[in-house]
Amino acid sequence: MRPDRQDRGVKQERIAAVRRASGGGALVLGSHEAVSWYLDGIRTHVSLAGPPTLAVRVDDGGDTLFVAANEADRLIAEELLPDDAERIVRVPWQKSPLLAATEAGSAVSEGDAALALRAARASLLPTETERYRELGRETARVLTDVAAELGPQASEQEAAALLASGLIGRGIDPLVVLVAGAERVEHRHPLPTASPLGERAMLVVCGRRHGLIANATRWVGAAGAADGRILEVEAAYLAATRSGAGLDDVFAAGCEAYACSDFAADEWRNHHQGGPTGYAGRDPRATGSNGDRVHENQAFAWNPSAPGAKVEDTMLLTAGGFEVLTSDERWPTVEHAGLGRPVAWEWAD
Repeated sequence: MRPDRQDRGVKQERIAAVRRASGGGALVLGSHEAVSWYLDGIRTHVSLAGPPTLAVRVDDGGDTLFVAANEADRLIAEELLPDDAERIVRVPWQKSPLLAATEAGSAVSEGDAALALRAARASLLPTETERYRELGRETARVLTDVAAELGPQASEQEAAALLASGLIGRGIDPLVVLVAGAERVEHRHPLPTASPLGERAMLVVCGRRHGLIANATRWVGAAGAADGRILEVEAAYLAATRSGAGLDDVFAAGCEAYACSDFAADEWRNHHQGGPTGYAGRDPRATGSNGDRVHENQAFAWNPSAPGAKVEDTMLLTAGGFEVLTSDERWPTVEHAGLGRPVAWEWAD
């Protein structure tokens, strides 16, 4: 996949507006989400846990790419536009590309322009939207394929291995793979263990391709007593998520829904509730004090949960409402608030 020149041009215009609002000086992009977005979905990592292999300095003269010297040839051959090769500064492997870009002269950092940068990448462009739809469909298919292969005797680690293998086989980076069997479903971030899945289990994946991240949760085995009520909480988040709304107001509306759905009023305090997504798992994670606005054609992954109950899908906010991106027609659903929402995949007899 090579970057889209037309999309790159739009993003350059958006960054120019961020720079003007920040005083007109240079701007340095150094995070995975900012660099991958700006360079139209390139792979910025070697280790999934490591920093980006390049940083971008944007000033009046254009873009300068500060690239780890031992990664430059691969990035030129496989990731970047041909014109980018002419604007590369090779940074010795023992030095941070971000530090090199920052030392090149005075500049605004990502942290100083964080809110404006999130707004700049919020509304997805047509090529990005199609990539996201394909990523969402394939991520959902992996979950279905794995659910169909599992049984209550399988271990959490076996389930995680199948999920990771399915994602990697489709060129999707498995950023998060969580599995909770029946004995561990009270944990919100269950790293997989050797425990059996048992009568009810939770599967969670966050997969990245072309810089975009699809987030989804599925249940297998028996239905949960609170499955329907957690959908009510999600519906409150979705109803409040409208173009132009304040993200903090959306967050408050969803939090208030817990008590209305017969959960503890402060249940939202026990786990993060999700929020906008895209080039970061949550961009940003909603907290009630973010200051962001909701944009049309922005992706969201709300994440309401309670002990033994959770629902999560990646959705696109369009002019006509929400489109569920992480959807597979083979997965059983129930109609709720105008959307097909996943229910537990029953074990085969």
